[in-house]
Parts: sequence; structure tokens; C-alpha cells
Amino acid sequence: MKHILLAALMGTMPLMAQNTEQPDSNHIDMENGVLGIADNRGFTLQSKDCKFIFKPYLFLQTRGSYNYYDNEGLDKAYNQDNVHNSGFSMPYAILGFTGKTFGKLDYNLSINAAATGGNVLQQAWIDYKFQDALRLRAGKFKTPFTHAYLTTLGETLFPSLPTSLTASCIMPYSLNAVTPNIGTGFDMGVQLHGSFALNRQRSQGWRMGYELGLWNGTGSNVNIASKTLSDDWHIPSLLYAGRITFMPWGRMPLTQGNRHMLRGHHMLLGLSGGLNVEAESESTNDSRMGVEFAMLYNRWYVAAEGYWMHVGFTKRQKSNRTFNYWGAYAQAGYFITPTWQMGLRYDFMDRNGSSEDGFLNMPAVVCNYYIPRTNLKLSAMYQFTGRYGHKTQLDRDNDDLGITTHSACVQLQYSF
Repeated sequence: MKHILLAALMGTMPLMAQNTEQPDSNHIDMENGVLGIADNRGFTLQSKDCKFIFKPYLFLQTRGSYNYYDNEGLDKAYNQDNVHNSGFSMPYAILGFTGKTFGKLDYNLSINAAATGGNVLQQAWIDYKFQDALRLRAGKFKTPFTHAYLTTLGETLFPSLPTSLTASCIMPYSLNAVTPNIGTGFDMGVQLHGSFALNRQRSQGWRMGYELGLWNGTGSNVNIASKTLSDDWHIPSLLYAGRITFMPWGRMPLTQGNRHMLRGHHMLLGLSGGLNVEAESESTNDSRMGVEFAMLYNRWYVAAEGYWMHVGFTKRQKSNRTFNYWGAYAQAGYFITPTWQMGLRYDFMDRNGSSEDGFLNMPAVVCNYYIPRTNLKLSAMYQFTGRYGHKTQLDRDNDDLGITTHSACVQLQYSF
């Protein structure tokens, strides 16, 4: 009986096994947000009419890191060393599956065994397509803010995101329990999204994309409903966010470099923004705006974006003070051979707010080697954190607390 059922299943769901052909860039599926899945990676179970697709995937990153911190913030009385958070780590150990049902409903589920708490559920969502220009997604997925976060995880140029997106902002000492960061990342919510051609006469002409939705605003570590109504504005205390993109050379793949895509050209221009109502334990209302540019041109990848965050306190905090923070980065990568990619990045952050002098600048360099016929990617990265323009030495010392002065890592990535 088992053999009969297995034969029937295999008859209706053909196995698309690994092959050695170079995939077309237009057919590399990057919707799952973890890695670009092409026909020559792993295998796929698929019905004859292509309405039912099931594809499991595996994504692993092992990293060796060295981080050197300046003397500020270290207590020599306790023999604290300048070298911290160094050694070996595993940022991601993801097991997931993605696919399509009835030709209308996409789905994705991924578990990160290397994480803790709510981050173990890396993402889980369903996406119903009414048409290409109108889709509805619900679950846990990336919020529509910044090109750096929205790039497919396994397709980034650098092993680490720009520090200006991930580092906590500095507030006055009396308010230092409030430490927002500019990036929003994964969250629980629902969104409308889609894309459509602006010039239907040309298949590779202008396209427009959009995302618009609601999220909890509590970040990737919280998978439960915990919000209330805003006392100030009497609306649900959620994250309201949206993004609009323009692509003059056809659909832009969510990659910062893929060795299977060394020909052709794509470009993206985007605007995004959001309002997180009663964020930071109901103490602040955080507004964000961003502008982005990205381009793939044969072996080149070039990108730049800037972002701004306004933090204002809720009435219950009895503070009229507001703070503005902003950051930006530019980066470029080039495949000197089909397996070697070099990259540069300059990262900038006004971490202490626009009302205070001084900023951080963080240049970085990376080298990526794509080991042929193995789906392995080896990356080596170095970043330096500099400080400039501070009024006093104390301001200078406080601005980079918790951020490494010298950071280096070697990372091995495997995807299947």
C-alpha cells in the first residue's frame, strides 16, 4: 500500500532535480527573503500544471569574528579587555520551505535554530495573489523599509548590515532607557503589495512596485499581540509603513550580487516611510523616512540610501523634547571573475542626534568567493569606526559606546 501511494504521489508531483544549467535571472525566486532559489539549487516537487509547488531549503552561516573596542566604557578595575564579542558564532541556521498552491497562494515558513526567543520563528507568511498588481500578505515578514533589509538574506554583499541601521541611537542620560534604532526588520503584520508595468509596450520597460501595511511594531523577537490604543491619537498603537519603488529596466531582483546574474541590467529607485505609534514600551512615537537607489549592471552592483528618524515622546512621559537621527551608506561590488566578488562600503550615522555635534563614519571592505558546484560562499570583511566633529572629548567617547572600533570577520555560508 505504501509503495502504491508513493508512486501515485511521484506521478502527480514530478521531482525537479539539480542540474548544471545557468538559470535565467528572471526565474530566480527571491520572494522567500532567505536565499535566491534557482532551478539548479536543490530540488522541487511540482504538479504537472505548475499550480502546486513545494520547495524545501536550508541556509547556514558560520562566522569567526574579531572585535576591538576603544577604552571608553571599559572598567580597567575589573580587568576588562579591549577585545570582546570575538570567537565563533552561527548567525543563521535556517530550515524552511516555500511554494505555491492553486496557482494563487504563495507560502513560506523558516525556523532559525541559531536564534532564541521569538526570533526562532524567522518568518512565516501566506501571500494571496488577486493579480500581479494586487497581493495580500499576512504573517511575519520584512517590513517595507530600506533596501539593505529587504535584500534577500543570502544575497547580500556584506556579511553584516550597515551599522547605521542596527545601532541604537543615543538619548540624553535621563532618557537612556529609550534606545530605538533606525531599521525595522521583521515584524508581525499584514500588507497589500504588487507591481505593474508603466509601459506595456515594452517587456523590460518601467515598472512600479508598492507595499503598504500594518505591523505590531514590536520587532522580530515578539510573536504575540501586545498593543493597545494610543492615548494621544486614539488609534491602534501599531507600525504604519509603506514603500513605493520605480524600476526603469524591468523587475529588480532582491540581490546585491549573484554569480548566476553577470549579464543584464536592473535599477531601482525607492521611497519609504513609517510611523511606529507608542513604540519603545509605549514611551515614544517614532517616524521614519528613507530614500534608496540600487543598480545591477552586468558584473557591477551599486547602491546608496539615506534614512531619517524623528523621536517624540508620548504625553504620559511629560516631555516636549524631540530628537532627529539620520544615516546613510553607499556601497559597490564587482565580480572580477565569475566566482570572486570585491566590495566597498561607506556608512555614516548621526547617532547622537542632529542637535549635537559629531557623527560616526564606518568604511568597510569585503571579499566574497563563491566556491563552484557547492553552493558555498566564503566572505571576509573588515570595518573601521571613526568619529568626527564632536564638541568635547566626552561627547566623542560616548558616541561610539557599544560599537567596535575595529571589526573583522570571516564567514562561510551554505545554501540548498
